[in-house]
Amino acid sequence: MPKLMSLLQLVLVILFTPSLCCPEDQKQALLHFKASVLNATAYSALRSPRYSLESWNSSSDCCQWERVNCTSPFGSKTVIALNLDDIVDWNTEEPRVLSFTIFTPLFRIRSLTVLHLSGNRIEGGELLGDSLANLTKLVSLDLGYNSFHGNIPKEIGNMTKLQQLFLDDNNFFGEIPASIQNLNLSITLDFSNNNLTGTIPSSIQKLTKLETLNLENNLLTGDIPSWLFNIKGLKSLYLGGNYLTWNNKAKIMPRCTLFGLSMRSCGLTGEIPDWISTQKTLGILDLSENQLEGTFPLWLAEMNVYYLILSGNNLKGFLPPSLFNSQNLTQLSLSRNNFYGELPSNIGNATEISHLILDGNNFSGKLPESIVNFTYLYFLDLSNNKFFGDTLPDFSSNENLKIIDFSSNEFSAEISTNFPQETVFLSLGKNKFSGNLSRILTYLSHLAYLDIHDNKITGELPGFICQISNLQILNLRNNSLQGSIPDCISNLTKLQILDLSINQLVGDIPTKIGNLARMIETTNDVVVMDYEMHDVILNWKKTQQGLSFNNLDIYSLLDLSMNQLSGEIPASLGSLNALKVLNISHNNLYGRVPASLGDLENLESLDLSYNNISGSIPQSLAKLQQLTILDVSNNKLTGKIPVGSQMDTMNDPNFYANNSGLCGMQIRVPCLEDLSPTIPPKVESKEAWFSWEGVWIGYVVGFFVTVGNLYLIGYLVPTKPPNHRGQQRRQRA
Repeated sequence: MPKLMSLLQLVLVILFTPSLCCPEDQKQALLHFKASVLNATAYSALRSPRYSLESWNSSSDCCQWERVNCTSPFGSKTVIALNLDDIVDWNTEEPRVLSFTIFTPLFRIRSLTVLHLSGNRIEGGELLGDSLANLTKLVSLDLGYNSFHGNIPKEIGNMTKLQQLFLDDNNFFGEIPASIQNLNLSITLDFSNNNLTGTIPSSIQKLTKLETLNLENNLLTGDIPSWLFNIKGLKSLYLGGNYLTWNNKAKIMPRCTLFGLSMRSCGLTGEIPDWISTQKTLGILDLSENQLEGTFPLWLAEMNVYYLILSGNNLKGFLPPSLFNSQNLTQLSLSRNNFYGELPSNIGNATEISHLILDGNNFSGKLPESIVNFTYLYFLDLSNNKFFGDTLPDFSSNENLKIIDFSSNEFSAEISTNFPQETVFLSLGKNKFSGNLSRILTYLSHLAYLDIHDNKITGELPGFICQISNLQILNLRNNSLQGSIPDCISNLTKLQILDLSINQLVGDIPTKIGNLARMIETTNDVVVMDYEMHDVILNWKKTQQGLSFNNLDIYSLLDLSMNQLSGEIPASLGSLNALKVLNISHNNLYGRVPASLGDLENLESLDLSYNNISGSIPQSLAKLQQLTILDVSNNKLTGKIPVGSQMDTMNDPNFYANNSGLCGMQIRVPCLEDLSPTIPPKVESKEAWFSWEGVWIGYVVGFFVTVGNLYLIGYLVPTKPPNHRGQQRRQRA
């Protein structure tokens, strides 16, 4: 009997012990998926081992694989969650997408409750095929940051257990389907950053458990429905960046308690709505790009929000000091308003601030010393105000500070050791900074952007500038720099925009300037900021234009104009293949235009005007397919203007003016070699003799006939006495 009991126990153990491995069919489905991804990405796009699927192999339990979660219901393991976000790392120079069909093996795993596939550039015209619709147990579906397009299908309403749905950052269009009211959404509905149209559907109000609704950055229209604020569980509402309008006369008594509210560009007018003051737990408030007026409300200053964005309105007045007593305030953006006065002296009490963005106002006075107390300060933008002072606070201990923009103010200090070593972006243009460039700039070893244009900087352009090895943009335009351009400028291998125009530089253009690597070939490793930056203002194609900072990887510019540079144009400039703008006008350059400039295949604007350049314009310039502006006026050029391709469109006579020796169809001056010469007819020599013989005979005969006729009419009669001749005249009179 004991043996029988032991045997029975063994059988029960075998029957009811949970399987040690995941189901074989699920394992094979996952391996099939991995093989499809590897094939589609040519084995080269998988991320580093931390993100890859290296643990996925046929000899191990799939429940032990990374990005796979299992459970053991009813005595066996099953796969319930796949976290496959960002599994591929695409080369941005060869952007590709993954077909949605690659993921179909995953849809055979019907036990899934969580499926996250965001950030994989998945492309598909139809979101729900039968496969995805069969995942009826899904609780969380994340397809954000992909390339889906088409309408959001109404069949999505059949996934009745779904609590989280992320379709953000795709290319969906059309209206939001009313069938979403069937979902059991209790944390998030995120359709942001698509191309959705129509109005906010009333069916959303039936999602009574909804906590987060994000519809930002679409093409939605119509009024913002007041019933949104009656969804009691709603905690975050993001509606900005659409064509929605707010009924400013609506009386709102919210039943919800919001943490986040974005109504950016929603047509708000008048003062900041009072009903917002009822949201005591508010942490994020974005009311930017509206037409709000009035002063900064005291009740808002005392709400202890984390992110406060009021930029692009018509707000005015002083900032209340109580705003900076908050220990929660992390980001304060008040740009492009009409605030004025000095910054409160207690501004540094808000020690948690990381982004302080006050540009485009009328703030004035000196910067308060406490402004350096921000422990986590990362982004400081005080540009386009009226701040002044001959000294600046010492920011050198703000080790997190990377972006500093003090441009377009009235600072008059010398540029000294005020900035932290980690600074990446330093913009000081359009002030009254004076003195020499300081060697302490070399201390800023991470500096990628240095802009000191339109100041009063004097002295020589120092060689130590070449030691700032990470520089990508150097703008020293319109100062009083002297001396020559140092040869070591070629050491700045990451430099792609160099503007030294409107100074007093002398000497030759260094031959080594043709070794600037980033101007030879652009790369995609430019500094990317996590906040929208001001445009970079440069002399682009003969006008000052703003170039988007976040697209600077496609720009390359060299501007040495309006100096006193001399010597010949170095042929090495023809090596800078990535250049889009080359301007060396208004100098004392002489010699010929190098034919190598025809190798600048990306060049859009070439300005050589106001120099002493001689010789002809090289025909090689006709190879420049991107060229839209060519100015060689006010030189000593001669010969025929090249023709062919873009050169045929360079037909503004002003761009060739004051070159007395130029000709060509562009300026409507014919060249001698283009004129058809007059050639006398060819005749045989015998015929020629008879022809000339006839001429002489005709001449002799004609002579005697003429003499005879003249004799007969009296022209050759001997002259009569003067008195008789005079008497004849009197009688005729």
